[in-house]
Amino acid sequence: MFLELRDVSVRYAARRAGHDAVDRVSLTLGTGQIGVLIGPSGCGKTSLLRAVAGLERLAGGRVEMDGRVLADDGIHLAPEDRRIGMVFQDYALFPHLSVQDNVAFGLRDLPRPDRQARTAEVLDLVGLGHAARRAPHQLSGGQQQRVALARALAPRPQLLLLDEPFSNLDADLRDRLAHDIRTILQRTGITALFVTHDQFEAFAIGDLIGVMHLGRLEQWDDAYSLYHRPATRFVADFIGHGVFAPGRVVTTPAGPRVMTPLGALADAAECPLPGAYPNDECDVLLRADDIVHDDAAPVRARIERKAFRGSEFLYTLRLASGERVLAHVPSHHDHQVGEWIGIRPVVDHVVTFERREADAPAEG
Repeated sequence: MFLELRDVSVRYAARRAGHDAVDRVSLTLGTGQIGVLIGPSGCGKTSLLRAVAGLERLAGGRVEMDGRVLADDGIHLAPEDRRIGMVFQDYALFPHLSVQDNVAFGLRDLPRPDRQARTAEVLDLVGLGHAARRAPHQLSGGQQQRVALARALAPRPQLLLLDEPFSNLDADLRDRLAHDIRTILQRTGITALFVTHDQFEAFAIGDLIGVMHLGRLEQWDDAYSLYHRPATRFVADFIGHGVFAPGRVVTTPAGPRVMTPLGALADAAECPLPGAYPNDECDVLLRADDIVHDDAAPVRARIERKAFRGSEFLYTLRLASGERVLAHVPSHHDHQVGEWIGIRPVVDHVVTFERREADAPAEG
C-alpha cells in the first residue's frame, strides 16, 4: 500500500480526558487512489489530515508513505520533508502575485526555464493556461481553487491532501469542480486524501471513503458498501436518508425473514439468523429508496411532510401503526400533506442492528 496509517491517535491538551481528537485510526490507500474522510463537525477528520501532513504530532500510532516512515514513536518527519501537497478551503493564494507566480512559488529551487515549463504544464492541466498573468482577484472562486490545486501539484508531491476545498463555493460549482478535480488527479496518477462534510462530494470523488465519529473511523470502504452495507449503526444513520424500523427475525419454510411493519424482508446473503439478537428483536434500516409508492399496495401511509427535489419528492410518511418511513417518489406523483398513499418495500440488502427505542429518522 502507498499510504498506511496504523492506530493513529492525535491528542490536544485542552480536550477532555479520554476523548482523543483522533482515536486509533487505521486505513490504507493504494497508489493513485483517492480517499475521502467525512463526518460531523469535530469528528477528527481535519486533525487526521493534519497528522498525515506533519502539522500535528502523533500521540500514538504510525504513518508510512511509499515505504517511508513519516511518524512513529520517536519519529516526526517535518512537513516540508514529506513530499506532501496541501489544498486548503480558503485557497491561501498570494493576492500580490499573478496566477503563474502563485503556482511557481514552491518551485524556487528549479532553474528558471524548468520553473516556467512546470508552471505552464500544471496551469494547462487545470485548464487555466490562459489566465497565467491575471491576479487572483480577477478569477472566480472555482478558478482560484484550481490555481491552489495547480500550486500544490507543481512540486510533484507524492501525496495530495485537500481540506474541504469546495466549502466556499456554491452547490452547482462544487459538483462540477469535484468531478473535474477527480479527473485531474486520475490523469496525474497522484494519491490523494480529501476531507469534506458533503456526502455527495465524497461519493463523486472518492475511491474509498471513511466515516469518522468522535475521533474514530467507523468504516473505510467504497461508496456502495457504505450506503448498502454500513458496518455500524452510526454509518447507517449518517449516510443517506432512512429510518430504523422495528423488526423481528423469524424462521419460515423458505428460510429466515425479518418481519417489519411493511411486511417480511428477505436477503439470501445477509438476512440475520434467529438468535442473532436478544428475543430476535432488531432494528431494520429502511432507506428512502427502499420504499416504493404503489397505490395497489396493501400497506397505507399518511404523508406528514414532503420536500421537492426537482425530479422527485422526499416524502416523510407515517404508518397506521405509528412508525415513520421515508420515500423517494417521482415528482409527478404530487400528493398532498395529510393524504394516505400505498407503499411497499423493495429491499435488496437487509441491514439490521440491535434494537433501540425511539429512533429518529436517519436523514443524513
